[in-house]
Order: sequence, then C-alpha cells, then structure tokens
Amino acid sequence: MGGHFDIPNKKSRLNSLEAELNNPDIWQDIEKSSQLSKEINTLKKELATYSQLESSILYIKEFLTTIKEDDSSSIAELEHLTQELTPALEDLEISSLLSNEYDALDCYLEIHPGAGGTESCDWASMLKRMYLRFCEKNNYTYQILDEQKGEEAGIKSITIQISGPFAYGYLKCETGVHRLVRISPFDSNARRHTSFASVMVTPKFSENIAIDIKETDLKIDVYRSSGAGGQHVNTTDSAVRITHLPTKIVVTCQNERSQIQNKEQALKVLKSKLYQLELAKQEEKLESTKGVMLNIDFGSQIRNYVLEPYTLVKDTRSNYETTQVDKVLDGDIMPFIKSILKK
Repeated sequence: MGGHFDIPNKKSRLNSLEAELNNPDIWQDIEKSSQLSKEINTLKKELATYSQLESSILYIKEFLTTIKEDDSSSIAELEHLTQELTPALEDLEISSLLSNEYDALDCYLEIHPGAGGTESCDWASMLKRMYLRFCEKNNYTYQILDEQKGEEAGIKSITIQISGPFAYGYLKCETGVHRLVRISPFDSNARRHTSFASVMVTPKFSENIAIDIKETDLKIDVYRSSGAGGQHVNTTDSAVRITHLPTKIVVTCQNERSQIQNKEQALKVLKSKLYQLELAKQEEKLESTKGVMLNIDFGSQIRNYVLEPYTLVKDTRSNYETTQVDKVLDGDIMPFIKSILKK
C-alpha cells in the first residue's frame, strides 16, 4: 500500500507546506495562503484515512491467525470487517488516481444545448440540476456566474463555479457531449426525441498565472442582466460579455451586483480558459513528438441517457451503465466518474 499511495512524499509535502504557512509574510497574500490551507487539509485527511485503513488491515491480519475453520461467528465478523473496509479502500484508490497537477483545483463547468431548440434547452437544464445535486451530495459549493434562459423552457447556456477537494479532478470526466433519448414533453404526438448538450469543465487557475491579456484583444459588451438578483441588477447594464478576439473565446458573467465585479469575474474565467488552451497546445506538441494523436474528446459523445423505450444510462468510454436513470439525473454520477478514472 505504501508505495502505491505515495505516503512518504505526501508526508514530506505536508511538512513543507506547513513550514511555508508558518511564515508570517504568507498571510499578506490571501489567495496563496488559502490555497496552502486547502492543500494541507486535503493531505491531512488523506494521511489520516490511510493510517486508519492500515490499522484496520493489520487488525484483520492478526484476527485471521486466531480463526478456526469451524468458528462461524468469527468468520462472520471477518466478513463484516472486510465489507466495511472495501468502500474506504476504493475511495483511497480513486484519490491516488487524481495525481494530475491541476486535479486539486476548483473548476468552471459550462453547459450548452445542441441543435434542437426547446428540447435541447430543456435537456441542458436537466443537466444543470444533475450537477447542482452532485455538488450538494458531495459537499461542494457552487456559484452560478452566468445563466441564459431558453425562450420557451430550459437554458441556452450556464457557467457554474464549483469549489471543493479535487473538484476539477472529478468533474473533468464530464467534459463532452451528453445525449438524451425520451418521449418529448413538448410534442403533442408524444413522439420519441433525441437531444444533445455539451459540457465543458475548466480548472480555476490561480490569479497569479502568467497569462498576458491585451486590452486591444478584448471586445467587451455590457447588457442588462436577465436573471434573478434584485431590482438594481435587473434595471442596470451590469452583465458583461468579453470576447477574446484572437481565440474567439467568449465568457459572460451577470451574477454580481455591479458591472465592475462582473467584469473582474469574467476576466478570471477567461484567464483560466486561455491558460488551459496554452497547456493543451503544449501537450499536443509533446504528444506529436511521440507519434500519438491527442484525444481531447470535447466534441465526442461520452454518455447516453435513455428514458424510452427502456431506461439506461451508459458511458461510452468506460462502458459503465445503470438502469437507475432517476438516481443519475438526481446527481448520482460518482460511479461513472470513478469508472473513467480507473480506466
């Protein structure tokens, strides 16, 4: 276990971070001190979990030496102990797979409906609810930065900031096209319809990342917020849309109460997107030198949600599937995420 979960390096990293946090000057940089505290708490939790599991395994090993073949009560207790241990071991295994440099970061999650008008807009709103329920079930906090309502139902787009341990590491598995098959509630003839919506997840990089954004490269539009937020928000041009002209990346924010705050938040999102784009270019260049095609999968269908004529949710990457569609749409997507991380 020790080698696989890299415990010595984690202990060394924890000692280094605690020493850095004990420097009084670090508290002048609120963002950096907050990031250090978050990483320290995550490492402490992982090491405590490992220590508890190690003690449990040692106890089971000792217990095994005392069991006789005809001791049914002891055998039953052993089975109970191992059943209790299995989920915790699986969680530790998954955490060891989140080793990418950016997996521990918070993230931005965007949902955009595909072609299909009201059908796709409604499907996008169902995905929005699924991810918000996922956050609630896993103790993640979220903030809706921008949401554009559909003309008849659903949403045209949404950007959500999600914060919590390894938010990006887990949710990056959701990037791609999600496909829904159901009897349309908007079709008077009750015909079966197929809808698509795309999900994109971007890590929320530190504000200190070295990305130079020129003012001349930006097209900034302001408009009246269309969402809830009070009389002031809805009667002033507080919403902001920023277009980065060289890359055509567009970010919007209307959640804050003032135009200045929305602009600052939109620039943070843009900065993270540009940084991720630069990382992708570097990775693609590296992979090309190895003769390997880089598979980003932003435009590929990753998961099918079938409600008619049968019920099934199946991931096309890991082939994990379940017939409990209602549970999945209520935020129970961690089994899919774990199946992809293991794959």
